[in-house]
Amino acid sequence: MTKRLLTKKEQEQLKQNPSVKAVSEKTITYTDEFKRHFIVENENGKLPREIFEESGLNVDLIGMGRIKTAGKRWRAAYRKAGVEGLQDTRKTNSGRPLERELTLEEKIARLEAKNRLHEAENELLKKPRFTRKADVEKEVKMAPELKFKLIQQTIKEYKLKRMVSYLCEVIGVSRSGYYNYFLEESVQRRAAKGETDEVVKEIILKAYHFRGRKKGARQIKMTLQNQYQITYNLKRNRRIMNKFEIVCPIRKANPYRRMAKATKEHRTCPNHLQRNFKQGVAGKVLLTDITYLPYKGGKRAYLSTIKDEETNEILAYEVSDSLSMDIALNTLRKLKRKNHYLKDDAFIHSDQGFHYTNPQFQKLVKKTGLGQSMSRRGNCWDNAPQESFFGNLKDETNIKESETLEEVKQEIKRYMIYYNHYRGQWNLKKLPPAKYRQQLQQVA
Repeated sequence: MTKRLLTKKEQEQLKQNPSVKAVSEKTITYTDEFKRHFIVENENGKLPREIFEESGLNVDLIGMGRIKTAGKRWRAAYRKAGVEGLQDTRKTNSGRPLERELTLEEKIARLEAKNRLHEAENELLKKPRFTRKADVEKEVKMAPELKFKLIQQTIKEYKLKRMVSYLCEVIGVSRSGYYNYFLEESVQRRAAKGETDEVVKEIILKAYHFRGRKKGARQIKMTLQNQYQITYNLKRNRRIMNKFEIVCPIRKANPYRRMAKATKEHRTCPNHLQRNFKQGVAGKVLLTDITYLPYKGGKRAYLSTIKDEETNEILAYEVSDSLSMDIALNTLRKLKRKNHYLKDDAFIHSDQGFHYTNPQFQKLVKKTGLGQSMSRRGNCWDNAPQESFFGNLKDETNIKESETLEEVKQEIKRYMIYYNHYRGQWNLKKLPPAKYRQQLQQVA
């Protein structure tokens, strides 16, 4: 319907036409005879505009928006109820709800229906889940589709008659939405969408299982784009994953997130980095740290890495069953072989662990031609990207299934190849670290 209001003069002009029953500034009511005439002529192939013009109605005055809306409404009414559907029933049916006091039996029946609906709802809803942020509860909401099914199930199970409107009001959905949901057209449309979703699910699973690494919606999007040249919207990926319960493992909330402010304690070594992780140059800011890797039999391995913070590429790593100085020194020696890749003003940043304050390590750092920087004591945020990498590694590897140290080393080796050369990263233009470094070098 057009938004243009009809003037008094225009209303009087339209009232003179025998096909018009009533006119207001917003609406035009046509006679039942004209509606039947319209349906007959329209089925014979005439356009709505032609039918109106032949009846002496000013199309420019009425507006094509009003004509199209009226024609669509009359055709729908005729398909549903035939000629009777074209009759104006507004005089005989005011649309006002029945206002009367409910009987005691009706009140009891409504209460029973309400209680049974809530019982079914409580069984369906799961317990509240938690987000990755510590102690933040996430409200679980029920989709309208589930509410419609719940109402239908409750009505059938308990043989509740004429309770649809009341139950829709109780659970917070519209009565028209309930009936529309079970229309044959709606059912067919959902079935077609379900078939499409099944196809998309198989494609997403292909990316999910790529090279045997666990992935979330973002990682799946980048894998599809980089490896299969398929572009799916991120929301679509998440919808399909939720629908088919394709679950990505999520790390437990880090207790350090609860810290309101980072501690400001005495620094035993200058912090040259100052959390300026991204400086626009590859091979300048290097981060290093050590983490433990538990595996079968209650055993532990240890992993030391050196990471280029600009490209997120792992330049060197060492796996050991011991936390001796050798794990840090060997990692640094492996980095020395790639010295041609590093910038002249490159420096390595770490925490204040005993490996990095040791004179042996500091001497080798200078020999390698690097500067040295350290986080403030007890401040994990100063080396946050390195901690984040360890978290992703533990999520995406199967180290806990390894039985020997050699199996751990093989799993880490496979993961490092995958991480550097295949695992796209959202903040690296969705490219893997090695490809992103090549792109930076070409630009430079």
